[in-house]
Amino acid sequence: MFGQTTTSTPPPTERGLEDLDAAALAYAARIQGLPPERRQEARDDLVRFALPFAGRLARRYRGRGEPLEDLEQVARLGLVNAVDRYDPERGSFTAYAAITIVGEIKRHFRDRTWGVHVPRRLRDLILEVGQATAALTSELSRAPSVAELAERLETPEEEILAALESAAGYSPASLNAPVGGESSAEFGDLVGESDNALESVDDRVTVSGLLHRLPWRERRILAMRFYGNQTQAEIAARFGISQMHVSRLLSRALTWLRQAMLADTPPPWQNGVAEEPAKPRISVRQNGDRVVVEVGGDVDRDGADQLRRAMLEAVTGQPSEVVVDLVGAGGVDAGGIAALVAGRDAAARTGVPLRLTRVQPAVRRSLTAAGLAPARD
Repeated sequence: MFGQTTTSTPPPTERGLEDLDAAALAYAARIQGLPPERRQEARDDLVRFALPFAGRLARRYRGRGEPLEDLEQVARLGLVNAVDRYDPERGSFTAYAAITIVGEIKRHFRDRTWGVHVPRRLRDLILEVGQATAALTSELSRAPSVAELAERLETPEEEILAALESAAGYSPASLNAPVGGESSAEFGDLVGESDNALESVDDRVTVSGLLHRLPWRERRILAMRFYGNQTQAEIAARFGISQMHVSRLLSRALTWLRQAMLADTPPPWQNGVAEEPAKPRISVRQNGDRVVVEVGGDVDRDGADQLRRAMLEAVTGQPSEVVVDLVGAGGVDAGGIAALVAGRDAAARTGVPLRLTRVQPAVRRSLTAAGLAPARD
C-alpha cells in the first residue's frame, strides 16, 4: 500500500548474508505485531539466510573424527536456538549466534561422540590433559610424565592416570578390525567369552564323587544311558533284565543322586546296600587236584589286585586246572578284567588250564569283549 513503510530481511548475496546483524534487526522489527503464524515465516527466512554462516562454523571442526554432515546438522540446531533466543537489546546477533553454534558443536563432541560412557568431569579433565600435554611437549621437547602433568594441572596423579585410560574410550577399536598382517582373523576373535560350563564344575565334581558310592550295576547303567546314549531296551538286553527293571533302577539311582547332592551327608542307598560299593569277596580253595577261585561282589579297581594275586597263587601250585567261579560277581570293571587277563596269561605260560564258570549275563558280555570267553555252564 502507498504511504506504508515496511522492514524486511535484506536479500542474500552469493556468500549468504553480508550483515547478519542487519538481518537480525530487520527480523526483530518485522515480527513486532505479527500473529504467530507470520512470525514463524519470518523466523524461517532468517534461519534460511543464515545457514551459510552456520556451515562455515561447522567446517572449522571437520577432520576430528565426525562426519561433516553431522557437524552441519548440529550447527543448524545451534543457529535455530540463537534465532529463538535473540534479543536485539543484548548486542550483536552475529556474536551471539557464533557463540551459540560453537557451543552446540563442542557439546556434541563432549556428549555424543564417545564410544563408551565417561563422566563429564573426567571428559573435561581429558581435554585439559590434552592441552597440557601439547604445551609441555613443546617446552620439554619430549612427552611429559604423569607427575609433570599432575603438577601443571594441580591434579592428583590418580586422576591424571584415570583420564589417560579413559581417553581410549573416545574411539574404541572395532571388533571387526583385522588383527594385522595378512591374517584373516579379527580382533573380536581374540576376545574371550563366558564359559557356561564353568558354572557346572561344582556339580560335576560332586556327582563324580557320589557315583562311586552307588553299586556297580547302577553306575554301569547310568554310564550306558547318559554317556553311551543307549536306550533302556539296549541296556536291558546287555544285563539280561527287563526294560521296566532298567527304568526303575535309573529312577532310583537318579533320585538318590539328587538327594545326596542337596544333603551335607549322603543318605544310605535305598535298597539297604552300604553306601560304598559291595567289596569283592575272593577266596581260594583246593578241590582235589583243582584250585577253585571264588569271586563275589563287585570287582573294581580296589579289588583287582586281590583277584590278580589270588589267580597267580593258584597257578603257581601247578594244579591240574584252575576254575574261576564268578557266580557271585555282580560286576567286573576294567581293573577286574585286567586281573583276569593277567591270570589267564600266567596260566598259559605255566601250561595250567584255566576256566571261567557261572558268569552273570552282564559280566559275560564284558569278558567276551575282552577275549575272555567264559565256559558254557
